[in-house]
Amino acid sequence: MSHIATVQEIYAAFGRGDVPAILDRLAEDVDWEAGGSSAADEGVPWLLCRTGREGAGAFFATLDAFETRRFEPLSFLEGAGQVAAVIGVELALRASGYVIADEEVHLWTFDDAGLVCAFRHVVDTAKHIEAARSLVAA
Repeated sequence: MSHIATVQEIYAAFGRGDVPAILDRLAEDVDWEAGGSSAADEGVPWLLCRTGREGAGAFFATLDAFETRRFEPLSFLEGAGQVAAVIGVELALRASGYVIADEEVHLWTFDDAGLVCAFRHVVDTAKHIEAARSLVAA
């Protein structure tokens, strides 16, 4: 199976709300939010660096704070053990009503066993920081 097919299966599982199926595609020691970001530095809960399947599962738990209005994979690029997926999103924070509408890139890195060993959101961090701050004001 190609890495793109694996990522597409992960997104299909996400659409069904099947987090266990997603976690099964991850290496035990997956580096979730590999490399970090200014949003992680600012403590944005859904963009914190996490390790392992348990850490990735904690990421998915943070998504309960959102109403997902749009989550649309738009394109996929593959090379050198990685897949970049361009995703159209519109998310609304339930507590504050703050809306994040954007295109973001998800970078998936695979190990030799075909499991995801690293993942990173490449997003407009300013929007996510502002969204997290809206929770404090709510």
